[in-house]
Formats: sequence, C-alpha cells, structure tokens
Amino acid sequence: MKTLIKVEEAAQFVGSIILFAKLPFAWWVYPALLLLPDLSMVGYVVNANIGAVTYNLIHHKALAIVVGVVGLFLASNYWLLAGIVLFGHSSMDRMLGYGLKYTKGFTFTHLGKVGARQKPTQELTVV
Repeated sequence: MKTLIKVEEAAQFVGSIILFAKLPFAWWVYPALLLLPDLSMVGYVVNANIGAVTYNLIHHKALAIVVGVVGLFLASNYWLLAGIVLFGHSSMDRMLGYGLKYTKGFTFTHLGKVGARQKPTQELTVV
C-alpha cells in the first residue's frame, strides 16, 4: 500500500483520538473498545459472503460518521463515542493494510491481498 494512504489513515486515527479526548470518558475506554468492531468477523463463521457483508458494514467509515452525527444531534456522548471508535478502528485497520473485504475471502481487500508482499511501485511524489 502506498505510503501516502498510510499517512492519511494515520492522521485520521490520531484525529479520532483527539475527538475522543473531548468526551467525558476515562482514557482507558478508547483502547478498551478499539478492537470491538472486529467482532463483525463472526459472519465468516457462516460463509465468506456473509462475513464480507458484516465486516464491511461495521468497517465502513460512512457508518461511523452517521453514528457520530446522530450523537451530535441527540447530544449523546455514547453515540459520539461509538462513532469515534468505529471511525478510529477503521482508520487503524486501513493504516495497517486491512481494507474492506471482497466475498472471495478474508484476505482479499480493496487495498490488496492481506499479507501479500507488494512489488515496489514508483510512488507519486508530493511536493
């Protein structure tokens, strides 16, 4: 995966931590909940199609944003927390190379095959 994408996702992950710091929860709540969205992998117990749908639904950043916006409108810190954790988790996953899944199997993502060595490509240099 390109370095530029990793940096962008890292910035979004840090942004989620900054937003979490504005909420009235103890510091340990964020790391305690950070891996909770991975429970969506339970769909893979049924089959790869169901697994991809459940995983992609929970790991889609649009869902995280909608949940966070609902929290803003309802003035609910719990909904805000859920949106921030979903967004932060998705950013962290993508920063590490875990993208949204194809129905072909868990290791096939929109960012490439998980665990596959990518051939070095010429990256765009941003000046």
